[in-house]
Amino acid sequence: MFKALLLEKNETFSATIKVVDEAALPAGDVTVKVDYSTLNYKDGLAITNKGPVVRNWPMVAGIDGAGTVLESSHPAWRAGDAFIHNGWGVGETHWGCLAEKARLKGDWLVKLPPAFTARQAMAIGTAGYTAMLCVLALEDHGANPDAGEVLVTGATGGVGSVAIALLGKLGYTVVAATGKASEEAYLKSLGAASIIDRAGLSAAGKPFQKERWAAVVDPVGSHTLANALAQTRYGGVVAACGLAQGADLPTTVMPFILRGVTLAGVDSVMAPLAKRQRAWDRLARDLNPALLESMITEVPLDAAIAKAFELMSGQLRGRVVVKIG
Repeated sequence: MFKALLLEKNETFSATIKVVDEAALPAGDVTVKVDYSTLNYKDGLAITNKGPVVRNWPMVAGIDGAGTVLESSHPAWRAGDAFIHNGWGVGETHWGCLAEKARLKGDWLVKLPPAFTARQAMAIGTAGYTAMLCVLALEDHGANPDAGEVLVTGATGGVGSVAIALLGKLGYTVVAATGKASEEAYLKSLGAASIIDRAGLSAAGKPFQKERWAAVVDPVGSHTLANALAQTRYGGVVAACGLAQGADLPTTVMPFILRGVTLAGVDSVMAPLAKRQRAWDRLARDLNPALLESMITEVPLDAAIAKAFELMSGQLRGRVVVKIG
């Protein structure tokens, strides 16, 4: 038996902490003890039932987990190994990691880098790992610290906070877009050179605007992404990884055909193992653990549901770490 954050939908939806029989665990070749999990935007959507995230019922929530392997029939994993899990439809179609135990596929797991504890890995979580994938996309498309200002939207969120910390350490001039002017000191402590009000990006704008950004990291989508594209300089790159404002993209082809702007889509859920390992290796090298600590709110599993509602109402900043057990 083990405790889990169970999502159920019969006549009504419910999210509760329940004791679950281990026999109910889904198929998989690695059984793990989860020491820490986290709350990402997708977890918030699932736990608050504000988005159609869950596809099989009942579902244990939690797309991320870190801990120790208990049993394995997978050749790459054995009992005692420290692991990280991100994505792969876990918490959507396969029972997740907001639980004391999980059964997963070995092909989904990444070795915990020696630079991180399980708690730090979940402070990073999918949001931070996605931020690293965005930074790698910028680099792969030619961005460098000397090219000019880099815009990070959704700056106080998980992706935004880690992206600022990474880009700041790498020497980029980071401009953070936020609706929370009171968080200026926090954002500058992470590495932002300046902040701007997100209101200037989140409303409908002209499809072609004055050039400013050498590169952009955008987890917001909708008008914010459209305006960022319209303001990106010739040959610049925009890494798009989220839809916090919306899934629409009200733009034109002009930034692409007149300024050669690249829109790089960043997916973290189904990214192949080599790309995941590259991201985690770079996180171990380029993310300052002290800055990571300043982003963390830690809660026990019993408090995760309430924290998910705070996350979805925009009351939180940085990363939520969930201590399991």
